[in-house]
Amino acid sequence: MEAIDPQYGAGVLLLIAAAAVTLLLVLIIVVKLHAFISLVLVSVVTALAVGFPLGDVPDVLMFGFADTLGAVALLVAFGVMLGRLLEISGGAQVLADTLIGRFGDKRAPLALGVAALLFGFPIFFDAGLVVFLPIILTVARRFGGSLILYALPAAGAFAAMHAIVPPHPGPVAATTILGGSIGMTLLIGIPVAVVAWYVGVYLVSRFLGRRIDVALPDAVLGAVRGRDGETDGDGSGTAPVATRAPSFLTVLGLLLVPFVLISFDTVLATLVSAGVLDEGLGWVGFLSLLGYTPVALLITVLVAILVLRRPSSSLGQITGILDDALGPICTIILITGAGGMFGGVLELSGIGAALSESLSGLGMSLVVQAFVIATLLRVAQGSATVALTTAGGLIAPAVENAGLGNFEVALLVIAIAAGATVLSHVNDSGFWLVSRFFGMDVKTTLMTWTVMETTLGLAAFVLAAGLWAIV
Repeated sequence: MEAIDPQYGAGVLLLIAAAAVTLLLVLIIVVKLHAFISLVLVSVVTALAVGFPLGDVPDVLMFGFADTLGAVALLVAFGVMLGRLLEISGGAQVLADTLIGRFGDKRAPLALGVAALLFGFPIFFDAGLVVFLPIILTVARRFGGSLILYALPAAGAFAAMHAIVPPHPGPVAATTILGGSIGMTLLIGIPVAVVAWYVGVYLVSRFLGRRIDVALPDAVLGAVRGRDGETDGDGSGTAPVATRAPSFLTVLGLLLVPFVLISFDTVLATLVSAGVLDEGLGWVGFLSLLGYTPVALLITVLVAILVLRRPSSSLGQITGILDDALGPICTIILITGAGGMFGGVLELSGIGAALSESLSGLGMSLVVQAFVIATLLRVAQGSATVALTTAGGLIAPAVENAGLGNFEVALLVIAIAAGATVLSHVNDSGFWLVSRFFGMDVKTTLMTWTVMETTLGLAAFVLAAGLWAIV
């Protein structure tokens, strides 16, 4: 669906966007209206305020809702299924114990973050988060303290890799639009992402975790059962998956299945876009299908059922376990979809054109301009990927006129990615995933996740700007 021709000037459009975000925050935080209802209501009001024809409003609302729901629902469903199987079999505990043993008890959050950085190279943010969720909760349950200490390092690692490092779609698209080298962006992006994560996520999460106490939620994956089939109080008595916990290598192998499969799609897409492989090859299409994230997670869940179930467990008992995992995520999926609806309305309202008019001719450094444009787009419509691609298109003419090399273009992509990361808030579907998965209300999520995303983006921008000044 295409954006409308705006009826108002850039200033009015930006004021409407600011007013919509303010109204949403008031409804959720002050009025205490349910987040799903608030998001849908504000989406309708915003669509009317920016001047969409009444007959087009339903399509405008469904544009963002359907796209986000289609992307998130399958990932969340298969992810929590896999997470539940790993948890109830003891596999999540085995993985946590092994990582903690290698890094030491005092470095448990660091161990989670490093693992997420490694696995975050080929996998998208939302898919990585749902797969790692049971591991985060298991480690937090074992060592105690605020959940922030364990959740933010892992979630922030996935966010850093997703925004900055190819072959993720945002940096790949921005690099392509700016005419740069994907290989150079990858080469520069990895160390920048790691350093920015350590400074902007890990150190910040330690600071926040000591000051903000977030209790461990117990509703996302269902009640925790012992391996003898006893429950922790819900009385369902669902049979266990395995009589004893799987080995570390088994658990690691299961986690690697989706990452390996998904890497087929992302890596092959990168090679095709770079011209290394011809588009339309049969084997490329087959491997890309296996690497399509929902298909990869489906395959992983089937493998987990085969590997983790004990011989005496029936498929009916396994189905009961998976049903328990699926029940509590309905709210997560709906709120995430509604967040996408709000972001879609803002995206189609002409915000990008308004920002282009507002920032043209300011004379700021190109790397700073890239960061500012991406930041404003991020705040206005929520999606980091949309902010990356849109900001890349807005500064592409200036990049072409400047005749920049691949190294400078890579720094611009990182600056754009930094701006597309900061200030995650209520119009970002990732904000709602983190909020609901970790049982945080909107205010707490703003004080933790939003702050951490901002420090992550600022750290990445400082690194990019520093290198820009040197070259």
